[in-house]
Amino acid sequence: MADRDPVPLPAEVRAKLAELELELSEGDITQKGYEKKRSKLIGAYFPQTPGMDPSMGQERRTPVTPSSSSRYNRRRSSGSRDERYRSDVHTEAVQAALAKHKERKMAVPMPSKRRSLVVQTSMDAYTPPDTSSGSEGEGQGDGDEDVGDEEDGGGGGGTSSSREGSISMEHWISRAVHSSTTTSSTASSSSSTRSGGSGAAAGRLADVLAQHVHISAQQHLRHHRHHHRHKTENHSAPPDVTGYTNNTANTAADGIQVERAPPGGGGSAAQRQTPKYGNAELMETGDGVPVSSRVSAKIQQLVNTLKRPKRPPLREFFVDDFEELLEVQQPDPNLPKAEGAQMAAMHGEQLGVVTNWPPSLEAALQRWGAISPKAPCLTTMDTNGKPLYVLTYGKLWSRSVKVAYNLLHKLGTKQEPLVRPGDRVALVFPNNDPGAFMTAFYGCLLAEVVPVPIEVPLTRKDAGSQQIGFLLGSCGVTVALTSDACHKGLPKTPTGEIPQFKGWPKVLWFVPESKHLSKPPRDWFPQIKDANQDTAYIEYKTCKDGGVLGVTVTRTAMLTHCQALTQSCSYTEAETIVNVLDFKKDVGLWHAVLTSVMNMMHVISIPYALMKVNPLSWIQKVCQFKAKVACVKSRDMHWALVAHRDQRDVNLSSLRMLVVADGSNPWSISSCDAFLNVFQTKGLRPEVVCPCASSPEALTVAIRRPLEEGATPPSRGVLSMPGLSHGVIRVDSEEKLSVLTLQDVGSVMPGALMCVVKVEGVPQLCKTDEIGEMCVCTVATGTSYYGLAGMTKNTFEVFPVSNNGTPISEFPFTRTGLLGFIGPAGLIFVAGKMDGLMVVGGRRHNADDIVATALAVEPMKFVYRGRIAVFSITVLHDERIVVVAEQRPDSTEEDSFQWMSRVLQAIDSIHQVGVYCLALVPSNTLPKTPLGGIHLSEAKQLFLEGALHPCNVLMCPHTCVTNLPKPRQKQPEIGPASVMVGNLVSGKRIAQASGRDLGQIEDNDQFLFLSEVLQWRAQTTPDHILYTLLNSRGAIASSLTCVQLHKRAEKIAAVLSERGHLQDGDHVALVYPPGIDLIAAFYGCLYAGCVPITVRPPHPQNIATTLPTVKMIVEVSRSVCVMTTQLICKLLRSKEALAAVDIRTWPPVIDTDDLPKKKPPLLYKPSNPDTLAYLDFSVSTTGMLAGVKMSHTATSAFCRSIKLQCELYPSREVAICLDPYCGLGFVLWCLCSVYSGHQSILIPPSELEVNPALWLSAVSQYKVRDTFCSYSVMELCTKGLGLQTDSLKSRGVDLSRVRTCVVVAEERPRIALTQSFSKLFKDLGLHPRAVSTSFGCRVNLAICLQGTSGPDPTTVFVDMRALRHDRVRLVERGSPHSLPLMESGKILPGVRIIIANPETKGPMGESHLGEIWVHSGHNASGYFTVYGDEVLQSDHFSSRLSFGDTQTVWARTGYLGFLRRTELTDASGERHDALYVVGALEEAMELRGMRYHPIDIETSVIRTHKSITECAVFTWTNLLVVVVELDGSEHEALDLVPLVTNVVLEEHYLIVGVVVVVDIGIIPINSRGEKQRMHLRDGFLADQLDPIYVAYNM
Repeated sequence: MADRDPVPLPAEVRAKLAELELELSEGDITQKGYEKKRSKLIGAYFPQTPGMDPSMGQERRTPVTPSSSSRYNRRRSSGSRDERYRSDVHTEAVQAALAKHKERKMAVPMPSKRRSLVVQTSMDAYTPPDTSSGSEGEGQGDGDEDVGDEEDGGGGGGTSSSREGSISMEHWISRAVHSSTTTSSTASSSSSTRSGGSGAAAGRLADVLAQHVHISAQQHLRHHRHHHRHKTENHSAPPDVTGYTNNTANTAADGIQVERAPPGGGGSAAQRQTPKYGNAELMETGDGVPVSSRVSAKIQQLVNTLKRPKRPPLREFFVDDFEELLEVQQPDPNLPKAEGAQMAAMHGEQLGVVTNWPPSLEAALQRWGAISPKAPCLTTMDTNGKPLYVLTYGKLWSRSVKVAYNLLHKLGTKQEPLVRPGDRVALVFPNNDPGAFMTAFYGCLLAEVVPVPIEVPLTRKDAGSQQIGFLLGSCGVTVALTSDACHKGLPKTPTGEIPQFKGWPKVLWFVPESKHLSKPPRDWFPQIKDANQDTAYIEYKTCKDGGVLGVTVTRTAMLTHCQALTQSCSYTEAETIVNVLDFKKDVGLWHAVLTSVMNMMHVISIPYALMKVNPLSWIQKVCQFKAKVACVKSRDMHWALVAHRDQRDVNLSSLRMLVVADGSNPWSISSCDAFLNVFQTKGLRPEVVCPCASSPEALTVAIRRPLEEGATPPSRGVLSMPGLSHGVIRVDSEEKLSVLTLQDVGSVMPGALMCVVKVEGVPQLCKTDEIGEMCVCTVATGTSYYGLAGMTKNTFEVFPVSNNGTPISEFPFTRTGLLGFIGPAGLIFVAGKMDGLMVVGGRRHNADDIVATALAVEPMKFVYRGRIAVFSITVLHDERIVVVAEQRPDSTEEDSFQWMSRVLQAIDSIHQVGVYCLALVPSNTLPKTPLGGIHLSEAKQLFLEGALHPCNVLMCPHTCVTNLPKPRQKQPEIGPASVMVGNLVSGKRIAQASGRDLGQIEDNDQFLFLSEVLQWRAQTTPDHILYTLLNSRGAIASSLTCVQLHKRAEKIAAVLSERGHLQDGDHVALVYPPGIDLIAAFYGCLYAGCVPITVRPPHPQNIATTLPTVKMIVEVSRSVCVMTTQLICKLLRSKEALAAVDIRTWPPVIDTDDLPKKKPPLLYKPSNPDTLAYLDFSVSTTGMLAGVKMSHTATSAFCRSIKLQCELYPSREVAICLDPYCGLGFVLWCLCSVYSGHQSILIPPSELEVNPALWLSAVSQYKVRDTFCSYSVMELCTKGLGLQTDSLKSRGVDLSRVRTCVVVAEERPRIALTQSFSKLFKDLGLHPRAVSTSFGCRVNLAICLQGTSGPDPTTVFVDMRALRHDRVRLVERGSPHSLPLMESGKILPGVRIIIANPETKGPMGESHLGEIWVHSGHNASGYFTVYGDEVLQSDHFSSRLSFGDTQTVWARTGYLGFLRRTELTDASGERHDALYVVGALEEAMELRGMRYHPIDIETSVIRTHKSITECAVFTWTNLLVVVVELDGSEHEALDLVPLVTNVVLEEHYLIVGVVVVVDIGIIPINSRGEKQRMHLRDGFLADQLDPIYVAYNM
């Protein structure tokens, strides 16, 4: 019955259901009411089958991947339910959690990656990983596929057939989880390989799993989801994504049934309502333009993912130094609180005094060396597992004595020995030479010198080696002891010396091997004292931040610790112990170097290199030597499991104790269980496994004693994860999934007193059900951090207090750095380390627990077991969790991505915490500690520097970041009457300013038309040179005098009237390269009475993209003819042109290269000065093509205004390096010289690409005082000449005469660029005051221009956060969130400015942000058809204020800015008003109710990483998209994703939706050097950017 497919629901029922869902989620209806109404609605569609056994109907529909699922089903014989913990409980919990998530399908778009990147990562794939990775053994063939059971800690036994028989709940869960792995996420990339029905099958499986058999499956699903939502209310539940369907109300359940076509098969699409996966049929971009593309489908998926209700409404906020409100997590009253009584400190057993215990370790060594010199002390193995040498006690004694003698007497001179008793020396021994290490260590003890054992610095860049150097420096180490082989292997300089390592002090390398040592004289003996308070040795410890500290251990502590270990482990003389651990520190040193000598034991040392080759070596040695004790890490047990198949004759019955050094780690329990499971058949007794807990400061904290046979097995703690995150122990939890299973680490050490204190603040005793930091009081601990008194006091001299504030003991305690509690029967449970503690949103999470959860998700398929790093980084006032794992070389993109999404879900379900960033790196690329673990702080450092080079990244800022400021609600504006009084608005002066008057008319100013001015100049000063054009070598290419220009213009006018048969007022397109032809053609048009339009010619190398723009301008401007050069003429008719546009529709094209000799009969005399002089077309940064009409009056007024501002006269020379096609650039290039008579030196910007020094050399050579350029020119000079200032200086380039260098721009001044330009060329005499900017826009081509007189441009600093709220708040330089704004030059003569509110059109007060409105004689007179937007733009040229001065007609610039009266005075003695431009309104982005200017976000992004050369941002459906250009190898691409996300969060409180990494030069830039963000956006949506990587942040 349950097999029958549910009937598809009609649309109206769905709509009603969606409403119900909404009501429930908003809390308008109770759960009960919801269910009642819901079952009423859908009751008719679902046949209910009471009392059905869920597993029955399901039997026929087998999941798709039997092979993988069978791995995960554990055999459970009915009798052994209580042995449940044998298998890895955690893996089960994770699988169950994921099964639960299955119901809420994640529709996370997969990142897209350029092929080359994918290939590169798998290229090195097939070199097996250098297995020092720490989880190894996985490199062994493909063995791990079939090791499934053991690896997961599952019970072995049982063949698969018997397994298939017992169908249990977990069986189905794991099946459901494995059969369809997030169908929705794979579907989005077209490479989904799963077979058709799997998605549906899995979904239905999930239904059948419903425990409520009576509720139909469909109902259960919804029901379940809501439960879940309520339960996790105070945590940020992951986005509840329910399948990527076109109807958001569809839940996963509906999604499932639609995946099949209805019975008829044919049915129209409308009936079917199929979910739109990857290729969404049609989507709309923000402008309502339909696009159909991969990218937009992904973004739509992302948008849908983010639309789900994520978290409860925000409650309260804290104020971040002004109105910015960041949410603070308020403590929830229902949180678990500790309720137990105050704990009592726990005493260990008495430390027994055994009569024959030696008074010191040296005494013990002397005794054994004398009594039984032949007894073996240490056997070392080579990499083949053969014994390399055996060190006897006699040899150890004699060699140590020799070392001691040589240390004290043979280094330095007799008068000045290098080493005196009490000095520190470094021991640098490789891992395969414990013998040399032991002799050196005991030699130091005998010489009373303090050994500092450290790792061998293999390369100069070893992770952490620099910090170790700092430790050596602070300990005053001058001598380093090392082995012969190691000494040979150290890097050498050409002269054969060992170079100084980075951060290291200068040390003398000394090899204490017998052949290099001199024999001590007969009468010399080391003095053997009883153990005292002198320092015996210093053990190094790496902190969370990567710093290295030295923990000093006194001789008494060392001896007492050995005694305590001897007592707890019941060591006896001549026992054999196998050691796999690092013998230089920690458990390895304590058991295999110190305690072993005290008890004359025989140590079999297994080097790490041998473990890599043969992971079973330690087990073989236990059998071979019938060893009683073995010291291992859980990793070694895990490797042995993976490899044990090859072994038949393993017998571990001799072991009485298996010390698990990292047994306190939460994930060691699964290794212990699995190991026991497999090796119990080989004679391993369960009571032999002895986990221990230790720390560098407190030495051994606790160790489980080997039990007598048949005693009860030790207990487990099954704790609730949510409880732990609040620091509370709750044994049982209603949410069975999120539990942490801990094994005890035995009881307190003999002779010690232990208590647990609160993690923060005063060391107050915890309650019995509270987690805290463990502290011990005993002789056997470290005593200080060498040389750090303050830190020592906080760690080694702690006095825990009880509730009433009294200390519990007069002796100080030592903090162990371990978190945990003392359980029943005095057993100690460790729940994590202080170093791994991450406090997210006020809750504590342990890095190790998160590692355990990540490992439990299909553990070994995609990542290496020991190679996962978890750490937190601080972003926006809270810690954020980052998980980095090493990926297996053979896993596909898709696999990894799925694994990542499942890890996120698992961590979310089990820990209720969001992962901020999950990254996968290629195998073997995480920084290693010398023994193959992960160097965490180094990994974190690399992550933050963007040097980790991951091959996959998934960022989830949307789910994690819950403390963003409240979105801003716009306040209704105040009415005019209340605010306007005279010239004041809200108590401030009205923001208005004007340039000086245009003044009296001079001789050439009586002409109203430029054509008349030219004729007048041709008569009065015929040979005066007006224009000089330079070529790329700086030579004069051509020049024009007044009369030459006049003559050429006449000839062109003749051509126009004859060949073109043009009438007055016809429009002519001038398509010329920057030069003199363009100028002549312009005046030719004026002489013929035509209206010229200057058009940038198509780029010969890039016709396909540049020609359509030319064509469009020609068409939109209604040009009746095109004038150009012969070369361009050919280009317009070429094959390439034909491919780009239809060349048959061009108007007639006239080339002006060879002009006829005759001149026109009559020059045209314009009658009305208000007629059109020319049209100015330009493409705005938002991609709008707009042409403005310039009348003759406006043109003359414009030239006059510039002439006055820049004091231009015929005797002047001005250098112009601008594009002459629109705006101020055109006016300066073509018009000003004719009007003012000065000589213009023309430098086409394109020539600078050949010769960057061209412009500055010309300025210097012609002794120019005024020059104009664009930002792109300035950038070219800054980048291209940065290193050449000296050579320019030697060539005599001198810029000291320049008084104005103006950047012509239509944007906010780029301060960073102008300042770096000024600084760079200061050496060539450029005065920083000379560099300034101008400001113009479409309605008025030049509003401001820094002239020759008047005060220097000023800079103010405004608060960026206030700016987002449209307010101006001036702050001091360097204050946080400050943004420098430079004045855009002086307001031109004849120009009036006012700042108005763009919405209400009311005047604004001074220093208030508003739209800049302008009134001037040279305003353009209107748009000449903006493409289709005529109605919108009607008020751009004729707006009036809504109150105040309502008469004046203003033009709206479309730019936001503010006016501020400065302390400076201008030429007329008035106080000077400065205009600051903030940015274009159409560019600004409205996000979270605030206004952001793209340039601010881009500036932050460019600063984050040296490889980001350029950046552009835009929005798409409320998502912020950041595009960055990468200057570096493609491997760096993914490093940028987290950095970009972090900086935008930190500085702008915005979550980046999509990060796109592209090649250099992809972000389109126009001729003014402005980014064309809208073009970029269209390219992105149409999937034309060929990005290196696209990351969709969740």
